[in-house]
Amino acid sequence: TVLELSGLDWDRRFRRVRLDPARGVITLAESSRLREELCGVFQDIVEGAASAFGRPARGLRHTRLRRADDPPGTGVETDGAFYVGDRASAYREAFAEGAEAATAFVERTGPDLVVEVEPTHADEGKIEQVAALGAREFWRVHGRSDRVEVEPEFLAIGAGVPPRPLAASEVLPGLTPQDAGEAVPRLRRSPSVTDRMSIVADIARRRREKGDGAREAQAEHPTEAGTAYPFPSSCACSLHAEAATALPRPERERAAS
Repeated sequence: TVLELSGLDWDRRFRRVRLDPARGVITLAESSRLREELCGVFQDIVEGAASAFGRPARGLRHTRLRRADDPPGTGVETDGAFYVGDRASAYREAFAEGAEAATAFVERTGPDLVVEVEPTHADEGKIEQVAALGAREFWRVHGRSDRVEVEPEFLAIGAGVPPRPLAASEVLPGLTPQDAGEAVPRLRRSPSVTDRMSIVADIARRRREKGDGAREAQAEHPTEAGTAYPFPSSCACSLHAEAATALPRPERERAAS
């Protein structure tokens, strides 16, 4: 049975194991060099961007996500799972209390962000599983061994709702799939941790500056087509008076009446 099999230490036998007690399915997979490399790259992207945006982050990497009442050895294994912001701070407080407190926190608190590299048919249903555990965002990373570039896809997820494509991350506000895709080739060629953190910080800084520039432009030009902004009553009266005086005299008299 699945419960009997779950008593085995599958991690010692296979690099990637998924046990689904609800469906009675065991998925065994050997991780590729590309997958392992991209897992590290996206950990740099998430943690580096969080730091650049002034938000705490904590990676769980290959931690098997499960609830406290799930059978031992079961759960969802991801290529990357991260707490960002308040959950990261709360996790660090639990970790400071000891291993049991940290484990209990993970079992009752889903990650903010999950990353999956080279998704296959074996990963079907993973979005629903991590969403049910409380994850808020899911990044799918499509890569090929013969190309340096990758194609990230950002999705907002939640329990019981379909995934929603994102133009920019909500967990790491403003970071786009294009930003992540731009970072990957540079990070894969980078020789040191310091260089990698600098690359991500530079991309995050440019993204933040673009966002600030867009807000400043909106403030300087508040009456662009399609946007309505309320005027103070005194301003509205002066505009009406100017428009009225520009009319011919008969029309001014009719407007005044």
